Amino acid sequence: MSQPPLLVDREQIARNRQRAMRMGGDFFLHEEARFEIEDRVDMVNKSFTSPAVVTGFPEMWAGYFPEAKIVPDDDILALEEGAHDLVIHAMSLHWANDPVGQLIQCNRALKPDGLMIAAFFGDQTLNELRACLGQAETMVSGGLSPRVLPMGELRDLGALLQRASFALPVADKTVRKVTYPSLSRMVEDLRAMGESNALTARLRIPSPARLFVTAEQLYKDHFSEDGRLIATFDMVFLTGWAPDESQPKPLMPGSARMRLADALHTEEFKLPEG
Repeated sequence: MSQPPLLVDREQIARNRQRAMRMGGDFFLHEEARFEIEDRVDMVNKSFTSPAVVTGFPEMWAGYFPEAKIVPDDDILALEEGAHDLVIHAMSLHWANDPVGQLIQCNRALKPDGLMIAAFFGDQTLNELRACLGQAETMVSGGLSPRVLPMGELRDLGALLQRASFALPVADKTVRKVTYPSLSRMVEDLRAMGESNALTARLRIPSPARLFVTAEQLYKDHFSEDGRLIATFDMVFLTGWAPDESQPKPLMPGSARMRLADALHTEEFKLPEG
């Protein structure tokens, strides 16, 4: 039986990234992710001596973490099992055809009690663009084609950590709003970040110009402020540890030695029966 097509065209991803580097790149969101990751690492009371970074932009992230082993975000990661005490998956997990597989490989690459941090885009990223392009295409051609990558919700993304067998999993996010003077400037910025359309099911023929004219007008009508178009970037951070006996374990139900009300120095009220 034939396999269904993959969501992401990895060859197109590579072309998009090469074009971004030729354009000189506009990686301000990568820089924000870097600062956030550094803050999280600094907050951990532990020294890391053998870090690794998984990324679609090896040259750039090598500059951010010169002491780390830098590997591309291929389907099979070039990471040795149990070789690292810190693995950073940097701004590329949203393009993975198998994100759980990527996290499992990161976990295997960690030493016991090693830390993994993944930073990538979440579900609200470019929701305005997705809505306007979808409505415009329906109005212009009477149909829809995939134009913006679907991305996971925070709750579902946090569950990936458990599926990948990480201990002490944490998922959180920050939201960044960016404004642009025009739709063409936004598209240019996405190209300069290597984030333009690489979906396998994308339309392979040129779109009519009126599609983008209609989409920009819809954008101005619904998602603009002071004449500028608003774009949301949802920055998700997943944190998990390789299991180790030294890590804190949850208590067994019923093993508490103090009532919660006593711990909180408050009075306990019983609910009425019935």
